[in-house]
Amino acid sequence: VARRFYSDHEETYEEFTNRYVKFFENVDEQFELQRGLNNCFAYDLVPDVAICEAALRAARRIDDYATAVRVFEALKIKVDKPSQYEDYLQALKPVMDELGVETKEDLGF
Repeated sequence: VARRFYSDHEETYEEFTNRYVKFFENVDEQFELQRGLNNCFAYDLVPDVAICEAALRAARRIDDYATAVRVFEALKIKVDKPSQYEDYLQALKPVMDELGVETKEDLGF
């Protein structure tokens, strides 16, 4: 088990993205997925599209459709402007179609 000790190194956005993409690629249970999403979205930034894609794929891999939908709810809250949310939806549209994931609004809620 790797441990992270305090250092003067500040994680870059690319390192952050790579860390969470790898994390979600290795998720194999709902608790891990939801914990990872909570931790990822707790930072003062909007996660990269690559992180969202990896999280969506993890959710579908473990058959957790509800959490896949909640990724979009979290994004909608996290972005500064509605146009940014639309940009994420557009960027993730191919993955959404491939995995059969819809937003809460698309589901009629």
